[in-house]
Amino acid sequence: MGVLVFLPLVLPLTTWPVARRAEQRLHPRIATWLLSVSAGVLAVCSTVCLALVMVVGTAQLPGNPLPDGWSDPEVRQAVPCDQVAGRAAIPALVAVLVACGRVVWQHRRVRRRAEQALVGLPGTGSVAVLRDDVPYAYALPGRRGRVVVSRGMLSRLERAERRALFAHERAHLASSHHRFLLVVGVAARANPFLVPVRTAVAYSVERWADEEAAAVVGSRRVVARAIGRAALVSRGAPAGTLAAFSAPGPVPRRVAALLAPAPAAGGWSSVLTAVGPATWTAAVGTAVSALASVNSAVTLFLVLKAATPL
Repeated sequence: MGVLVFLPLVLPLTTWPVARRAEQRLHPRIATWLLSVSAGVLAVCSTVCLALVMVVGTAQLPGNPLPDGWSDPEVRQAVPCDQVAGRAAIPALVAVLVACGRVVWQHRRVRRRAEQALVGLPGTGSVAVLRDDVPYAYALPGRRGRVVVSRGMLSRLERAERRALFAHERAHLASSHHRFLLVVGVAARANPFLVPVRTAVAYSVERWADEEAAAVVGSRRVVARAIGRAALVSRGAPAGTLAAFSAPGPVPRRVAALLAPAPAAGGWSSVLTAVGPATWTAAVGTAVSALASVNSAVTLFLVLKAATPL
């Protein structure tokens, strides 16, 4: 197993180049999938790494319920610097599990509060209009997802811009963008090196919905104008953890992207462009992390099996 057990802790760094450059050449849909899948796999692998190292550290603590054979020298040799790394992995893994659990709990809490705000409204229809002068709009996922918008937001948009708003939020629901946001949110808590990926995905899902809205409305300029106006009037309005039309972030970049030609709908970036090597670096880093985790898990399992008496 050796030093391979520690590789998954640092391999998330391979996603940084593509997280910075994905918006330049990749379609937002491809960028979202690539970054989300990579972040999810890398987060799982780094957590498995901590768990494997913790097994060795826990086995050496007095009074632990594990078999005595798990603290044998042969087992400790499977992890370099077992005395330090093993004990340090215990609080690190606990912190990771608590942080990830908190993200999931917060996501569920925001959804429950949003659902409670709809109590008393008609149960039919895909759009829920709240009597609130504060301008906001967001997609509320569920068994039948709904677009939630305040009267304050509708009163500040023109007719064509309202159509762009509804198309944008329906795109969030149709593509389940909340799941991508949840995956990268948990991944960033599992490994802080994945924080740039979370930021990039938060932007790419909005760009994805922008492009879908532009296709429905038939005018990229109308969607750009709607985004700019919504961002101006809703500045400071809470967006929670749900995908929102005026979500905080680089709105000028979203508007500039809509005023430019539409990105290619499919295909991977060429290796001759800057984002090409970055994309494949992230893919290779994810694959190496998965292989290292599997190798370490199998190796430690065999060592523990040999050290455990029948």
